[in-house]
Formats: sequence, C-alpha cells, structure tokens
Amino acid sequence: MRYWLFKSEPDAWSWDQQVAKGDVGEEWSGVRNYQARNFMREMALGDLGFFYHSQTDKAVVGIVEVIATSHPDSTSDDPRWDCVDVKAVEVLPRPVTLDAIKAREDLAKMVLVRNSRLSVQPVTAEEWAIICAMGGVESGSDGVS
Repeated sequence: MRYWLFKSEPDAWSWDQQVAKGDVGEEWSGVRNYQARNFMREMALGDLGFFYHSQTDKAVVGIVEVIATSHPDSTSDDPRWDCVDVKAVEVLPRPVTLDAIKAREDLAKMVLVRNSRLSVQPVTAEEWAIICAMGGVESGSDGVS
C-alpha cells in the first residue's frame, strides 16, 4: 500500500462533500498538472490519502481511499488527463495544519513542505504515521466519522 495527499480548495470541493458521497466516492477530477497526473497513474486500489484543505484552512482534515484506479477524467475531452476515484474513510479528530507540519523537523522533506503547490503528491509511510498521530488517528483506516 502507498500513501498520498490530495489537495482541494474547500469552496470547490470540501471534506464534507467528500463524506456525503459515501462509499460511491467521487472522481478526483480537474487535475491539470503532469506530475500530479502521473502520481494518480501510480495509485492502486486501497491506497490511502490525506484530504488536505488548501487556501483557507491549509490543513489535513481527513483520510480517503482509492476506490478506482487511473481512468480518463470526465471533466476533460483531452485524453492526456486522468483521475482516480476516492471515498472518505475517516475524519481527523484534530486537523493537522501546514504550520504544524512545517514546525516538525521529521517532516521537513515532505513534498507538501517542499512543493506546496502540487495538488496530488506522495507521502512516505513514516510521514503518514506522524501525521496520523498528530491528527489523533491510530491506523488511518478505521471508518468514516
């Protein structure tokens, strides 16, 4: 299993909207960056990702699971753009802010810290465990709250 981070502006697509989709989930569509698209092409069923509210909150607020691997993005007629489908798995009891992540030396190499503009990015197993602990989640896959 691999870990990821998915960034969304809450006024465009929020954690609450993701949760409302239930087990059906939703396409992570609209990504128009080649590196982010390539990361989605690497994803496998069951991979987990942090749901990150960008712009206003700048915080990891939940955990999603990849429920459909890379396929054509329905929001584009251009065959270059793919997406995956994700469903909400668990809310973080304590959102983990970008400032809190940047304050930790053991997270200094995280892509979110080094390349904050990338909308889909990998997360190492160590980073995953640290942020889950910071957010009050043990395993990161216990069920939607």
